[in-house]
Amino acid sequence: METANSEPKTNYLNADYGIKSWLLTTDHKRIALLYLISITLFFFLGGFFAMLIRLELLTPAGDLVLADTYNKLFTMHGVVMIFLFLLPAVPAVFGNFLVPMMIGAKDLAFPKLNLASWYIFIIGACFILYAVVTGGLDTGWTFYTPYSTTYSNSNVVAAALGVFITGFSSIFTGLNILVTVHRMRAPGLTWRRLPLFIWAHYATSVIMVLGTPVLAITIVLVALERLFHFGIFDARMGGDPLLFQHLFWFYSHPAVYIMILPAMGVISEIIACFSRKRVFGYDFVAMSSIAIAVLGFLVWAHHMYVAGISTYAAMIFSMLTFFVAIPSAVKVFNWTATLYKGSITFETPMLYVFAFIGLFTIGGLTGVFLASVGIDLHVTDTYFVVAHFHYVMVGGTVTAFMGALHFWWPKITGKMYPESFAKLSAVLVFLGFNLTFFPQFLLGYMGMPRRYHAYPAEFQVLNVLSTAGASILAVGFLLPMVYFVWSLQYGKDAGPNPYNAAGLEWQTASPPTTFNFEETPVVTWEAYNYDEIDAPNKGVEVAG
Repeated sequence: METANSEPKTNYLNADYGIKSWLLTTDHKRIALLYLISITLFFFLGGFFAMLIRLELLTPAGDLVLADTYNKLFTMHGVVMIFLFLLPAVPAVFGNFLVPMMIGAKDLAFPKLNLASWYIFIIGACFILYAVVTGGLDTGWTFYTPYSTTYSNSNVVAAALGVFITGFSSIFTGLNILVTVHRMRAPGLTWRRLPLFIWAHYATSVIMVLGTPVLAITIVLVALERLFHFGIFDARMGGDPLLFQHLFWFYSHPAVYIMILPAMGVISEIIACFSRKRVFGYDFVAMSSIAIAVLGFLVWAHHMYVAGISTYAAMIFSMLTFFVAIPSAVKVFNWTATLYKGSITFETPMLYVFAFIGLFTIGGLTGVFLASVGIDLHVTDTYFVVAHFHYVMVGGTVTAFMGALHFWWPKITGKMYPESFAKLSAVLVFLGFNLTFFPQFLLGYMGMPRRYHAYPAEFQVLNVLSTAGASILAVGFLLPMVYFVWSLQYGKDAGPNPYNAAGLEWQTASPPTTFNFEETPVVTWEAYNYDEIDAPNKGVEVAG
């Protein structure tokens, strides 16, 4: 029987190859890989639905699928991508894997609860998949009433229960990270020495714990009204259909920050490493994460300008939405200042950082247009909104997820991937994404409504460009699947710290030992101490 003293000599991958040991594990790193495998499958399922959508829109006539089928395609694309990929992508995978190592802990505070959160996620996903295979869902991913409660003939209840159940997984993950950061930091690791990745996940966890119950209760009310005809949202029975939108968006706008805040934490880590500098304005970047988490709860009604709220309420929420852009801008400006006069190198993770900054900035600036009541009235429910949302979610969250996967892959597996193919993939993702979604800004400006499977012929050229871009984007996402799997067998050994990066996670073996650290580290340095790390090498020319 292995003891705690001998266990660290065995890494988490080769400790036990049995499937049972993985399904019953409480090791945060293995649970992170279980999440990674799960969400990767859901990502490609959601991508399959997106491919069918783009193929339908190649021609103006709805000649590939019927209108009802098209409604189900964009709904299932949204539900799968948002609830089964984007929400858990960075917090459940990289938060799980890295938070304990970054703070010098052996595991998360509640290892069994961590495993339970993955099982709950899978159970909820099974309900959603059941809805998909038994006729699909056609309400849109927002489940708007009264369509979802009264008129839809699709499997709303199963999908609603799936979303409700996966919400508990999100709550448990957030709770685990909050307690871990508070109670398990290594000696000397004060709040002002924490990596910005930890600050971002801490702020995200606050949103997950406080906001997710609101969505869960709202979705349960939809299911109950559909099953038992309660008059909660049905105006014919004294209900209020606008109440659903208020409750839904009270969670779902902060949920945008559940998706993007951890991505911002990833960007801070990669920028510091590949510019060899401490992140400029560390305190402001850290506090901006908390500001985003707080202000994110105050802007939900900007989704409802055309839904019937008063003009005065719309003006207030418009002002608050402009205000919430400030902490995001603080991050972008401080990242840019970090790059200034930095020793920048262009490894694959850094390419994804540059893609993130450019794409997320476009997404943020177009969000300002949508925050303006006068403009939003004209572009609501057009492809302008679709493009804006994808520039934030795909251009932001997915790009950062890919950057994180490339940055920490050597730590996760102990193997290096082929850099040339990885750079090619990053370029394809960037080019394919812009060709897919930038034409949609023009389509929305010209008045093409979203969620229509047929459209006037004058919109076809831009739709063809968008579909062509989606094909390039698909290749960019599929290519890493090939070389990551290849690297497991043939990749060069990475060593503990292939990037000479700062941070406690790089002071462990690659792949990490089961308990991360043989001895609890004592932190005596500031975060991102690249001046100290690079000091022995200053003035020494390294052969390339």
